[in-house]
Amino acid sequence: MPDPVTDSPARPVFADVETAARRIAGVAHRTPVLTSRTADAMAGARLFFKAENLQRGGAFKFRGAYNAISALPDEVRRRGVIAFSSGNHAQAIALASRLLGVPAVIVMPEDAPRVKVEATKGYGAEVVSYDRYSQDREVIGRELAQARGLSLIPPYDHREVIAGQGTLALELIEETGPLDMLVACLGGGGQLAGCALAAAERSPGIAIYGVEPEAGDDGRRSFHEGRVVTIPVPRTIADGAQTTYLGALTFPIIRERVTDIVTVTDEELIETMRFFASRMKMVVEPTGCLAATAVLHGKLDVAGKRVGVVVSGGNVDITSFARLVAPTA
Repeated sequence: MPDPVTDSPARPVFADVETAARRIAGVAHRTPVLTSRTADAMAGARLFFKAENLQRGGAFKFRGAYNAISALPDEVRRRGVIAFSSGNHAQAIALASRLLGVPAVIVMPEDAPRVKVEATKGYGAEVVSYDRYSQDREVIGRELAQARGLSLIPPYDHREVIAGQGTLALELIEETGPLDMLVACLGGGGQLAGCALAAAERSPGIAIYGVEPEAGDDGRRSFHEGRVVTIPVPRTIADGAQTTYLGALTFPIIRERVTDIVTVTDEELIETMRFFASRMKMVVEPTGCLAATAVLHGKLDVAGKRVGVVVSGGNVDITSFARLVAPTA
């Protein structure tokens, strides 16, 4: 297994989440917490949806990206940053860099959703393409960082990125009060690890669950085997969760603080996209539906509980979205 890329070897702690909250205050949106009587009835629980699809850049990733770039020393920041991402981290780094006046280079797969590539370029970043099935994005990122003197900010295995993502759980619990459960989406583990740090501190005794696509179950396998398991690039519509292993920083936090990890199918993700569009009037990308899908499709025992559910992003090509949510014959 290749060593996960990280510029921050020290594991984050709750104090880092609090620092991140101060850094992003007034810049990141304090996204709404939405409820639905229909969803509550379906789940038999009281559900609180943290709508990060309404975050700047269209996803929770803006929190970690802005926090990470803001934390760099001025002289380092001026040289620029580089990131690799299938889309949401790419857009987040591009947008945060523009706001902070920092040059940005983003390594993106050739098959990344067009809306994400266009948005990344629109924020002013340089995009370098690669084939996700035959090339290693981390190798490309390292080589470019060294050649150009850029600071590499990976999408999840980075202290300030993890801390930034944790601010969404901090906000959620500040608004809802103590919760019985928190359900988050899982790719490389930045969101789940950050949320676990915040939730365990702010809502003692809370049960924390991660949800990943069935085709990409490296997180579930790693959690149960007690070691980081590496898999081939999974083929799933949840492009933001097409990661192949958990990070050196995210895995220990997840193993220590998370209750369990479950998976959902692409077909179930599509049903949840339809639910959000038809009943809650929200556009949510497949990856953004992971947590809600587990709750609404009975993958977790939520009966009678107060449950926080992360809706992680809404960056989906509108043509693809229309095709996926269109009623089947």
